Amino acid sequence: MNTLISLCTYNERRNIAELIPQLTTLVPTATVLVIDDNSPDGTGKLADELAASDRRVRVLHRPARLGLGTATTAAFDHAVRENFTWLVNLDADFSHNPKYIPQLLAAMEHCDVAIASRYVPGGGVIGWTARRRLMSFLINAWARLLLGLKTHDNSGSFRCYRVALLAQVDWSKSQATGYAIQEEILFRCAQAGARMQEVPFHFEDRRYGSTKINLRECVRAVWVILQLGLQRCFRRTPS
Repeated sequence: MNTLISLCTYNERRNIAELIPQLTTLVPTATVLVIDDNSPDGTGKLADELAASDRRVRVLHRPARLGLGTATTAAFDHAVRENFTWLVNLDADFSHNPKYIPQLLAAMEHCDVAIASRYVPGGGVIGWTARRRLMSFLINAWARLLLGLKTHDNSGSFRCYRVALLAQVDWSKSQATGYAIQEEILFRCAQAGARMQEVPFHFEDRRYGSTKINLRECVRAVWVILQLGLQRCFRRTPS
């Protein structure tokens, strides 16, 4: 079984300098793909340097900040094109501790999508304010209500996918370009008949840098989920 680990980056130079060596040590047979949106802090340049010294590291350079959604689906396209078996995606800022990756891979024996979940017994968050907890609760409840999802953690990106399942979906027709891609991915996977399993983990604050989530992204996520929900209600199945 060959595994691709994808990291979507924008200004994460300090983080990937530590994270990528950890990933190649933890899962030595995996390939690490960095999708960088022309980070001004030199993230892409550092990724190239790491790739030059380790053939397990690959870099996809994009010309500008095109959004998390399209970066994620670009990783999907790469995994399908290169015939990987599994795709593990995680944030590049250490909010997703890579130590949970073996548990996600083990779960794939019984499912098509393994979700590192903050909201099942054994999972949780560290250092969040009450406001941030409320926002996360509301967006996940909104996704379950509108999209018919049964999973508890629909807004996180730390997941493992069966690439054969990803190949059944036309990701070029995704509506989300930003953070709503996480809910849309699960919706489209569910429409394709995916079996999903949640694996408990603890979310931590990023190690270096600042978050890219803002009010505009939150509003966009609510709107995209509403659009997908209306499609579902009127039985217009996404391609």
